[in-house]
Amino acid sequence: MSIGLNTVQDVLDNYKSAIYEKDVERYVSTFASDIHIYDCWGDWECIGISQWEEIVKEWFNGLSEEGVLLRTDFADLVIEENSDLAFIHCAVTFAAHNESGEKLRQMTNRFTFGLRKENESWAISHSHSSLPISMETGKGIFNLK
Repeated sequence: MSIGLNTVQDVLDNYKSAIYEKDVERYVSTFASDIHIYDCWGDWECIGISQWEEIVKEWFNGLSEEGVLLRTDFADLVIEENSDLAFIHCAVTFAAHNESGEKLRQMTNRFTFGLRKENESWAISHSHSSLPISMETGKGIFNLK
């Protein structure tokens, strides 16, 4: 699927709406084919769109099985860009709601995205999410702010 993400904001809007709608194809279209991801979950890294698509399918299927709608919000958003490259850092909150709208849980991660423009469309080519770690417990702190 090729969609025109003509601005960096288009990328962020597509990211949010595709997660909410659990649209694997549209969400994956936000990323470059050679995506390199450092994430907080499971594996050390994910390299390439095929591997990322399998992870996203599993994630969205789990949300569907649970009957959860996931709302995504960006805070403390900083975007720096030139004509071909962009850099974003922000806090991303994922809030799970049931179908009646009741919030069940949420977590916030720190994200850094590197984007590049190819054929006049922006794509995320690198993503890194992180959490601060409690020195007492060794566990991630999901809602520091």
